[in-house]
Amino acid sequence: MDVVKKDLIDPNKLPQHIAIIMDGNGRWAKKQGAMRVFGHKSAIKAVRDTIEAAGELGIKHLTLYAFSTENWKRPQYEVNTLMQLLVSTINKEVKNLHQNNVRLSSIGEVNTLPSECQKGLEKAIEFTKNNTGLNLILALSYSGRSEIIRATQKIAQDIQKGTVQPEEIDADYFETYLDTKDIPDPELIIRTSGEMRISNFLLWQIAYSEIFISPILWPDFRREHLYEAILDYQHRERRFGLTSEQVKP
Repeated sequence: MDVVKKDLIDPNKLPQHIAIIMDGNGRWAKKQGAMRVFGHKSAIKAVRDTIEAAGELGIKHLTLYAFSTENWKRPQYEVNTLMQLLVSTINKEVKNLHQNNVRLSSIGEVNTLPSECQKGLEKAIEFTKNNTGLNLILALSYSGRSEIIRATQKIAQDIQKGTVQPEEIDADYFETYLDTKDIPDPELIIRTSGEMRISNFLLWQIAYSEIFISPILWPDFRREHLYEAILDYQHRERRFGLTSEQVKP
């Protein structure tokens, strides 16, 4: 693949929000003849490079699918290692994020994480809360279906309380109950490793997202691969259910 350069990207056509399904750590490790956890540890450089590149471009929101609710079913050793890696990475990277004006936030059932992870995450979010650059959103213990169910349960409770009437509920109202209520829907979804699945990620929010499948295994993903996805996005026509003639100026 030819290296895609940053200066090919039109700064006036950037997606506000990019979400990434970071896939391929286990297969990358297997190719190295190592255990799966080696792939997770080796992926930190990909995360760092992607965050820096997104911030430099002026992307406003970057969501990384770091740990799904389904990932809890993985072997206990791998889960434990991932949790330890999460804590150590946040502790090591928070100062660098702060220096680069990155604001950290999270979505998902964070309360199900080990207490040490919750404390480290809360501390980092608090430390970076006033930053005005890239909003880095970690999807942790996250499930798109679970998010929709939790939102529905909250609405049902409000209906029981009488604070909302069923006829008041529309798409805009429903979105205020989602984890992403203060974040615009992603215009671009990137999935690495060549797999063509959504994997229960942002099911409501990606209704009209453009999807880019990269063959690169996540530990090998670098800024030029992010540039490639953005450039591909910029050459697409976004119609939102309309015809080409309707969206053309």
